[in-house]
Amino acid sequence: MKMMTIVFASSMLLTSCYSYTSVVGEGAQGNNQVTEWNHYVIYGLAPVGVSDSKQMADGAENYTVYTRQSFVNGLVTAITFGIYSPSVTTVTK
Repeated sequence: MKMMTIVFASSMLLTSCYSYTSVVGEGAQGNNQVTEWNHYVIYGLAPVGVSDSKQMADGAENYTVYTRQSFVNGLVTAITFGIYSPSVTTVTK
């Protein structure tokens, strides 16, 4: 039982934050970045307010979208016990 507890605790501590990148057109051509938070509830199952990457790109044809759960987002999720689960989207043009 003690070993199972240690394995479970270790697996919880070693989890990582998720991230994914989408390249539109030829990808970012410069360093102009726009960042917005995405708002979810119930461990990310129900979106409340999600950013629109196309609108964030402001008409650019080539851009890169990077969505992730940062440390701060994970901390907020942990403090609220998963009721509120934010993430961050950054669009680089």
